[in-house]
Amino acid sequence: MADLHGRCALVTGASSGLGVDFARELARRGARLVLVARREPRLRALADELAKETGVEVRVEAVDLADPGAREALADRLAAERVEVDVLVNNAGFGVYGPFLDIPWERERQMLELDVAAVVHLTKLFAQGMVARGRGWILQVASIGAYQPSPTYASYSAAKAFVLSFGEALSFELRHTGVKVTVVSPGVTATEFLRVSGQSPSLYQRLAMMRSADVARAGVRAMLKGRPSVVPGLVNKVPAFLMRLTPRRLQARIAHLSMTMG
Repeated sequence: MADLHGRCALVTGASSGLGVDFARELARRGARLVLVARREPRLRALADELAKETGVEVRVEAVDLADPGAREALADRLAAERVEVDVLVNNAGFGVYGPFLDIPWERERQMLELDVAAVVHLTKLFAQGMVARGRGWILQVASIGAYQPSPTYASYSAAKAFVLSFGEALSFELRHTGVKVTVVSPGVTATEFLRVSGQSPSLYQRLAMMRSADVARAGVRAMLKGRPSVVPGLVNKVPAFLMRLTPRRLQARIAHLSMTMG
């Protein structure tokens, strides 16, 4: 495994699912950790686990990243204590399932604030320091939904399309700075995502579901290799590729059927 000893990794959404497995993967590679999420008890339990298992230093930051002021305060706090973030994993986020007109605006606004605005804001807050030091890695977590319009996940899919485009563009912009930007676009993963979004898994989702640890490992590997983007798992790579060759109107129909059948 690539050595991250002496590096500091900040993982958002680290209280559950992919965030937990990103933290575990980075800790096993020797990185010191800053774990960020709202649920402090879960963060502390994970911090204790990782400290005992790997011996790495783990810092807990209970922060609501949907609040722009809280994001800035986090960056200021770390800077004041001379904590230099070498690895940023923008994992925090959630989806909302259902017909667009039935979803309450406040819930959708919170999702967009976390899935889009927080990703851009945190990247801007921490990438500048990485560029100044001439090294760093940024992992943006998108979704296979970024590759096609997805009825019943209309705004979530659009948000992840933003993350994919943003991350790949930034990867090119920073190509000569020593800072690598990678976008990982998971398919259906065994996390709390479906429960939080309000969806019962469809037949396709049950058949295609991947282990969270496998997705996290694929994302970190791609990040350390400096790949602009990766879709983990053959069951996800093939549909993502085929969508590039499929008419847009048909893409939406296929996505709707995969979300609702069974």
